[in-house]
Amino acid sequence: MLRGCNEIHNPPVQFELDPPLDAGLRERVIAIWTDATNAGGAVGFVAPVTADRVRPTAEDTFAAVAAGVDRLLVGYDAAGLAAFVFITSNRFDLKEHWRVLKRVVVAPDRQGRGYGTALMAEAERVARQMGLAALQVTVRDGHGLPAFYQRCGYREVGRLPGALRVADGDDRDEIIMWRDLD
Repeated sequence: MLRGCNEIHNPPVQFELDPPLDAGLRERVIAIWTDATNAGGAVGFVAPVTADRVRPTAEDTFAAVAAGVDRLLVGYDAAGLAAFVFITSNRFDLKEHWRVLKRVVVAPDRQGRGYGTALMAEAERVARQMGLAALQVTVRDGHGLPAFYQRCGYREVGRLPGALRVADGDDRDEIIMWRDLD
């Protein structure tokens, strides 16, 4: 069972905000993103996927981080990069008081160690430091993820029925979840 994000936990993971986006980190993020998708994760793609398929989306995302528009939060354990999330701007002045968490990813071989809850707690801490009023995460239905995010203090605020076509005849709801930080 997943632990709540607000519980005290000390997984052996250290976080870094906006690390240098060198080639090694870029490739490791792409590899973990690919592995997470192929392990059944709902992080923007549908398995099976290759690194070459993930790379263009990742490079666009890295460009926004390099430009200072978005932020990258990474978590390392003794074996290296273990988790990451992008804290993304809405690119709209009236929404500058909140951000969207995209690609909440824990490496498949690190699942079950509390890294996901630690990542969400750290993203909340960073958001508060940034002076943000709220965070949003979008969830693909069918993976049981709303319960995890609810334990992290998020609530469902909207649902787009059948908005995500993962395969012919398999449309999933897109669930919009919100976390007030005030």
